[in-house]
Amino acid sequence: MIKLLRMLMAMFSRGRNEQLSLPISPADFNEKILTPALNILPSKMDSKEARVMLMAIALQESALQHRWQVVNLQRQDDMGPARGLLQFERGGGVYGVLNHVSTRKYAHEVCKARGIEPNINVVYEALHKDDILAAAFGRLLLWTDPQALPTLGDSKAAWDLYMRCWRPGKPWPDKWPDNYKEAMKWVS
Repeated sequence: MIKLLRMLMAMFSRGRNEQLSLPISPADFNEKILTPALNILPSKMDSKEARVMLMAIALQESALQHRWQVVNLQRQDDMGPARGLLQFERGGGVYGVLNHVSTRKYAHEVCKARGIEPNINVVYEALHKDDILAAAFGRLLLWTDPQALPTLGDSKAAWDLYMRCWRPGKPWPDKWPDNYKEAMKWVS
C-alpha cells in the first residue's frame, strides 16, 4: 500500500511532460526531480548517498543545463547520442537498466508509473522529455553496481562508481571534485 501511494505521489507531483526551465538549480533538481523519481522506487533506494551520487553525476554530465548531449556549443540543438540530465545512451544505460537482473522489474514499474512502454527505444526517446524518468533510471543504473554506495564525502570512491556505471567517453576528472562538493552542499 505504501509503495502504491509513493508511486501515485510521484506520478502526480508534476505533469508527465512538464519540465523545469533550464538551467535547473541543484535545489530544484533534488526537490522537484530526485524526490519524485525516488518515490517511484523502493524506499531502500533513497538515501543521502544516492542523492549525492545522482546530483554529482547530473552536474558532471549535463551541468543541469542540457537534456541531451551537446556536440557543438555553437549549435546546441544538435543532439548527440546521450539523453536526459544524466546523459543515458540507448545501447548503454537504457539497455542495461531495462535488462539487468537487479533492475529489470523496477525499470518496468518506473515506466508504468511514467506512462510509457518499457522498451529501449521508447525510454530513450522519453529521457529528454521526462526528468523524473531520467533520474529514476539513474538510480537504477547505480543499483546495478555490486558495491555499496560510497560514504558521504568520499569523492574518490564516488568517482570510481561513476566511472564504472556511466563509462563516460570524455570523463573530465578535473570537474568531478567541484561537482561532488556542490552535490554534498545541497543534499547533506
